Amino acid sequence: MGFLDRLRKQPQSVLSPTLVEDTDEKSVQRNPEDVTAEAVPQRDATGAQEVGDAIEGDAGWTPGGITFEEDTAGGMGRHLGVVSCTLLIIGRIIGTGIFSTPSSILSGVGSIGASLFLWVLGFLISLCGLFVWLEFGTMFPRSGGEKVYLEAVYRKPKYLATVIFATNAILLGFTASGCIVFASNILVAAGDPSPNPWTERGIALGIILFVTFLHGLTPRFGVWLMNALSFFKVALLLFVVVAGWVVLGGHTRVQNPTANFHNAFAGSSHSSNDYATALFKVLNSYAGWSNVNYVLNNVKDPVRTLKIAGPLGLGLCAAFYLFANIAYFAASTPQQIQSSGVAVAALFFGNVFGPSAEKALAVLVALSALGNVITITFAQSRVNQELAKEGIPLPFGNKFWASNWPVGSPLPGLIIHLIPSVIIIIGPPANVAYPFILDIEGYPGQIINLFVVLGLFWLRYKKPNATRPFKVWWPFAFFFLAAACFLLVAPFLRPSNGVGDTPPLPYWLYPIVGIAIMVVGALYWAIWRVILPVVFGYELVPRKERLSDGTVVTVFSTGKTSEN
Repeated sequence: MGFLDRLRKQPQSVLSPTLVEDTDEKSVQRNPEDVTAEAVPQRDATGAQEVGDAIEGDAGWTPGGITFEEDTAGGMGRHLGVVSCTLLIIGRIIGTGIFSTPSSILSGVGSIGASLFLWVLGFLISLCGLFVWLEFGTMFPRSGGEKVYLEAVYRKPKYLATVIFATNAILLGFTASGCIVFASNILVAAGDPSPNPWTERGIALGIILFVTFLHGLTPRFGVWLMNALSFFKVALLLFVVVAGWVVLGGHTRVQNPTANFHNAFAGSSHSSNDYATALFKVLNSYAGWSNVNYVLNNVKDPVRTLKIAGPLGLGLCAAFYLFANIAYFAASTPQQIQSSGVAVAALFFGNVFGPSAEKALAVLVALSALGNVITITFAQSRVNQELAKEGIPLPFGNKFWASNWPVGSPLPGLIIHLIPSVIIIIGPPANVAYPFILDIEGYPGQIINLFVVLGLFWLRYKKPNATRPFKVWWPFAFFFLAAACFLLVAPFLRPSNGVGDTPPLPYWLYPIVGIAIMVVGALYWAIWRVILPVVFGYELVPRKERLSDGTVVTVFSTGKTSEN
């Protein structure tokens, strides 16, 4: 009988009295007045509760201030299976990137051969990252992703890792790029390739508002639509791949389709900055292999599901991506691709099937971008909710932002996601905003990746006997570590064109902004945990409260500093 089977034979837990606990594990006391509901969720039939308790117990600590049982309480419960989780990954990965970024990647590295090499390299880096996240995710099968893993490793100073991650997740966890691509392609389909900028922004704003209320007010329909659009995106990308094979076979209007593959590396850049910046865009296109890690509280049998859905979803997307790029390069000249902006796929269909097909594909790409926005928003709202559960100080108090108000899904967490998306959409011009957004999202993400993989090595050393349902082969982890280090250093090296890919913004601006966001998080923590308590003479007293739907949150109150 295997480990999971033995755990499933254990008796289910009984309902226990609600407790209000000090999250620093100093004291435990009953305080019914601080509780609005007393139900504690029973262990589900999949054994997920027991797995989480056993693993976190073996490791010797609980990430953050909330136990596994408390963290999984409330909300919609476990309703995502292997198929939904695989589609959650595919729907997150396939979105705007493969239909929009090949032009900027080609412009950055200078040749088709170098572009294809980066797409393969990006897959290998993502695969190694996936294996690292699988080890963490199966050890700590709870929602939150990197938030949980950083809390498990970097425990002191308390809440520092959580607040820095929260700053990055809230400020850069937007889906503005997908909304912009949706609007751009819809306008191409409408015959207006050079619209008024505010028309494009208005459409993008409408999309992000629609998706917010879709998941917030009709969550079951939101999941259904998310899965349906994921199937649609697979079919669309498969059609692009098959059309590319037909082009290479010489059966279309494209003349000499193999010309771009002769001497494919001619004109390649020799600048590390160019490759790092382009690789950020490739990795952004693969982003989503960790999407299930963010919503594990909603996943049936999370350990088994995670080990199946992750490799399957990423592997399928990587194969589609490589063949789709070959199709683009077979049907268009490098000059056409570089000048196509975010409408590379529309250019492909225009060259192969004519102008009418270009407009039709623009609609299809817009729907793909919509699916991407729906998927990202679904996962990111759960991350925001997990941050609020830990007691991160937010306007109006964290209990509201941690809640599943009004219908069981985290609408407050969706609102947190909505605000920065709106700011980015109405802010800089789209032609500058889109590539800069991809760069600035990627850099802080690599900083977090670096600390996560370093934490894995520390965890292997400190807790070698902890229960690990999945164990990454260490050379994969080292390769991921080396890639993260390169991606953190290379953006500061001068690019071959001297200006980068987001003029008039300087090439070094996006890593500086990324670092600044992390520093803001550290300063926010210092003000909350150190400066204000010292200046006003109080200490932060944590306690746990249970909301009406069973969700457990940490709440901080101010108490008078004890005198020595």
